[in-house]
Amino acid sequence: MMQDKPEIKEKAKELSEAPRNISGAVINVIPKEVANKYKMVAFDRGDDTIKIAMLNVEDVDALNVLSFISDKEKTKIETYLVSDKVFSELFSHYDEASDALQDAIASFKDAGEPDKEALEKKKKEEIENLKDAPVAKLVEVLISHAVEGKASDIHIEPMDKDYRVRFRVDGVLHVSLIFPLEIGPVVVSRIKILANLKIDEKRKPQDGRFRLNFKGTDIDFRVSSLPVVGGEKIVMRILDKDSGTASTEALGLIGKALDDISDAIKETYGMILITGPTGSGKSTTLYTLLKILNSEDRNIITLEDPVEYYIEGLNQSQIKPEIGYTFASGLRTILRQDPNVIMVGEIRDGETAELAVHAALTGHLMFSTLHTNTAIGAIPRMMDMGIEPFLLSSSLRMVIAQRLVRRICEKCKEEISVPAVVVNSIVKKIEKISEKELKNHGITDLGKLKFYHGKGCDFCNGTGLKGRVAIYEAVPVTDQIKNIIIEKHGNEDLIIKEREALGVLSIEQDGVLKILQGFTTIEEVERVTECDFTLAEEND
Repeated sequence: MMQDKPEIKEKAKELSEAPRNISGAVINVIPKEVANKYKMVAFDRGDDTIKIAMLNVEDVDALNVLSFISDKEKTKIETYLVSDKVFSELFSHYDEASDALQDAIASFKDAGEPDKEALEKKKKEEIENLKDAPVAKLVEVLISHAVEGKASDIHIEPMDKDYRVRFRVDGVLHVSLIFPLEIGPVVVSRIKILANLKIDEKRKPQDGRFRLNFKGTDIDFRVSSLPVVGGEKIVMRILDKDSGTASTEALGLIGKALDDISDAIKETYGMILITGPTGSGKSTTLYTLLKILNSEDRNIITLEDPVEYYIEGLNQSQIKPEIGYTFASGLRTILRQDPNVIMVGEIRDGETAELAVHAALTGHLMFSTLHTNTAIGAIPRMMDMGIEPFLLSSSLRMVIAQRLVRRICEKCKEEISVPAVVVNSIVKKIEKISEKELKNHGITDLGKLKFYHGKGCDFCNGTGLKGRVAIYEAVPVTDQIKNIIIEKHGNEDLIIKEREALGVLSIEQDGVLKILQGFTTIEEVERVTECDFTLAEEND
């Protein structure tokens, strides 16, 4: 029967386990009643294929329905044979997202949008009764799906005709659910109640946070509301303190970078700066380094905006610019708290930079971040903020740049062949790296390189990627670099030459080595470093 329907892939596969996270946009490709009647559920969707789990892959009527769906969605259908148990687990997703949404819609139609003054007046009562409200159940389902799917952020945003919910998983946004426009303000109100925000204030941005216990683990949610055309956009950052730190190996620190950073944090004073764009994992790296230093004989104080992860043993302070408690004023205060190690969330202005340098020169180990594209770019950036070259050279110990790339899923990882032009350009990127460093990364023969990708499976929801790893450029500030800072005002070209002479890997080189180790893919490194390995040979 399958051969009569070219839009349906011919041979059904077997699905032994139900995926843990299925978005509402995917599950609702087949209406609940139809799914129940023909015993089939959509569980994944790619660019040109929808994956369907079926109890009977030879059911003619079911296949006719799938042909109709294939035409309607303008995509191919891939069928999977499942057991009764797996089908029940997949079908239960309707009872969560879909039923919660339908209950919320019905409740809204019955009661209308809640009066804002009444909601504000009965705020405590609303919070106590939150679990019984249909809209609150919808919010609960959204949050649980995001946590189970290892999402870092939840975006709830008004569109022209509806509200869209997207999860950021491994740095990439995916649509999870679409719900009617009239439900949006009520969902937003529920979240604002949880985060202790003013629900009747829609003209100004607001920030808050709340905590929920999920399967025995306390998880914090940082909430930001933003007025946009059509309503309010809510973004919730999911802060699981257990995932806030990792080992240096899990971060992706290997070889010379790990050795140089380990040496730098053993110093009793000096400044270590981490650079990179928002979302590049700077905070996680900082927390991991601080956790290594965390001991009873050290006083570690942090200034953060916001405090993302609470770590026992650290004195973590939340700055509040609205009352005058800034990074600069906080830094002045904590210098009187007899710290050994200081972490300032970000150096944003000249005053903070000056105080940070002063702290680094007076017996404190100082950690902070800067928003620059490269590690070396942090040096002229600090001088642009008014730091004198001789002070910067005396205080700076190390500058680190990092990016995050998605890991290849270990469950469906397989070796692939790569065009010769790409292999040649990759070899050119790393041919000047020392044999010792290549060996540290498990590479012994540049003539026998292997490349991998994930073919897609249930564990990674068909993406072939699961989790993330960082790629680094860790530049120790040597005497030669100090001289360049003082005498040449931090000339970047000269520092780059010195970096290469030291054998320090660039971010691109570290990315290439992680490709060859099987951690990530060529496409991922190209995405975050903006290099193109197919053009590298032509450009050289």
